[in-house]
Amino acid sequence: MRPNSPGERLRLASRRRVSRVEDRRVRVQSDHSEAAGEDSQASAQFAASPEATIDHGVAQADLAPALPARCPEGLEQQRMSAGDLLTASDPLPAQRSTLRPQLWKKPLAWAQLSCLGFLCYIALFNVSVVRGSSMAPGIHDGDRIVVDHFAYMLGTVKRGDVVVLKYPLDPSLDYIKRVIGLPGDEIAILNGRVWVNDVELNEPYVASADPLSRVQVRVLPAHYFVLGDNRPRSSDSREFGQVPMDYVRGRVEVRLWPLSRVGAVH
Repeated sequence: MRPNSPGERLRLASRRRVSRVEDRRVRVQSDHSEAAGEDSQASAQFAASPEATIDHGVAQADLAPALPARCPEGLEQQRMSAGDLLTASDPLPAQRSTLRPQLWKKPLAWAQLSCLGFLCYIALFNVSVVRGSSMAPGIHDGDRIVVDHFAYMLGTVKRGDVVVLKYPLDPSLDYIKRVIGLPGDEIAILNGRVWVNDVELNEPYVASADPLSRVQVRVLPAHYFVLGDNRPRSSDSREFGQVPMDYVRGRVEVRLWPLSRVGAVH
């Protein structure tokens, strides 16, 4: 049945347009639903295989937008502290110049301690002036020597020691001599040569022997037999006899003067 009036025609045309639009909407929704179903099936199959999962992750990483790198606050603090340590360990030129004088302080301190120890050594022991040439050529007249008065408190007198002793005929005087015989030794002197217990002594410290000396003696207990190195000009046990052990005052260790011969006394 055809519409006769113009108004009915317009109504009919508008209804047809509405129905066409609705048909298009239904078709579009059905297409979307089918596409979504296919995508879900494909993604499920894709996720089921391990290789696909790895590739998918790589693809996502590749497709991810590049963001500016930003370190965590803790890491930044660690980097800053490490930088501070490097800066502190590497001194600036100004600091290096201040460190150089400090390097000289240690040797200077050691030198000061050595000088102080040497002065204490001299003060604790004794400095004596030699009068006479009976110990030449090792010790000369006017030499300043250091006498260790504590040496024989902890040790014993040994053959060859240079000692300071009281003169047996006048204990107020001090003599300096070399110990040759110990208690119980057999001493023999002939033609300027010395034997102790039938063994000839090697005496490099003697410059000139005394060929006129003749001695044959046994050293008494608690006594020593002493000689001077300058045998022709020495007053020693050949003249005043053996020296009691209590008369030994100390051992000669060091020569302080003159400066050209400063050193240990042998």
